[in-house]
Amino acid sequence: MNQSLADELVMMLLEDQRLLQRLFDSGELPSDSYHPRLKALHQRNASRLKEIIRAHCWPGISLVGEEASKAAWLVAQHSVSEAGFMAECVHLLEEAVAKDDAEGWQLAFLQDRVRTLAGEPQYYGTQFDVDENGWPTPFPIKDPASVNERRAQLGLDSLEERLGQMTEQERKRRANSQHAS
Repeated sequence: MNQSLADELVMMLLEDQRLLQRLFDSGELPSDSYHPRLKALHQRNASRLKEIIRAHCWPGISLVGEEASKAAWLVAQHSVSEAGFMAECVHLLEEAVAKDDAEGWQLAFLQDRVRTLAGEPQYYGTQFDVDENGWPTPFPIKDPASVNERRAQLGLDSLEERLGQMTEQERKRRANSQHAS
């Protein structure tokens, strides 16, 4: 295992999450546009991940461990201004998942993000929007009748279970905001 590379990837994840939290806490997020500080961080992290991939291929569990492999996935997932790079990462993750060197859910989330950003229906139902009342609803899904089979193959719960979890989280958030006011 490459511990220094693992540490670097985990630091990228932590920096990403800290900035997101600061922007939410300051009220700068959510926003209708890509926050410039967030965009700059995501681009810098994507650039570094590209270097890592050129040197090592996908930084999977065997190279960097589970936590750092998840960090690499997050960097790819947040590389939204570089659709081609995200698509390249989907292919690398497919190979890594096939060799049990990455978690299946990572592939599902990244592939769905790439597809929804391209205006295409997602395969696994991991990407959600909100309806006119603010409730979670999945973006369009290709062949929705077999989505739960595809989800199960990558270790995800059913779409109905996930939607139920998200709806419950939204109920609790609404209840908490009513108590706070």
